[in-house]
Amino acid sequence: MKRINQYKKLFKVEGSINLKELKKTYRGLVKEWHPDKFQEEAKKEEAGLKSLEIIDGYHFLVSISPEKKEVNLDDYAITISQSQVADFHHKSMLLEVTFTNGNTYEYFGVNHKLFSKFVNSKSLNNFGKRNIFNSFLYRKIKKAEVVA
Repeated sequence: MKRINQYKKLFKVEGSINLKELKKTYRGLVKEWHPDKFQEEAKKEEAGLKSLEIIDGYHFLVSISPEKKEVNLDDYAITISQSQVADFHHKSMLLEVTFTNGNTYEYFGVNHKLFSKFVNSKSLNNFGKRNIFNSFLYRKIKKAEVVA
């Protein structure tokens, strides 16, 4: 959640994410912080770091935008209904779940108490479906690898 708020603040996003507005703000920030605009080496280095933060923030916010989630909803529904939980990691309020089809999702705002219930449940899939997968903000962080 901290990361979401940090990037929303950087892009001056209030409420839900509008991709058109986000792209417009992104372009303005990239122009403003492009390292080639600065002569002084220290400023150039600072601008380079800021540019990387802007790029990362843009891609992050796009990945959690309602439009992106809607486009990928069918794939997500198939993943959580037909694949099993293969692996998971929890840090702070972030739960990362890898499914047997190779897709990995991050779920934001999952507290330690809920994570403990998830880990100790008889079925990770059933508990996840009922309490996590459709209840928390999520984003896909890794696609399934295609084997030729």
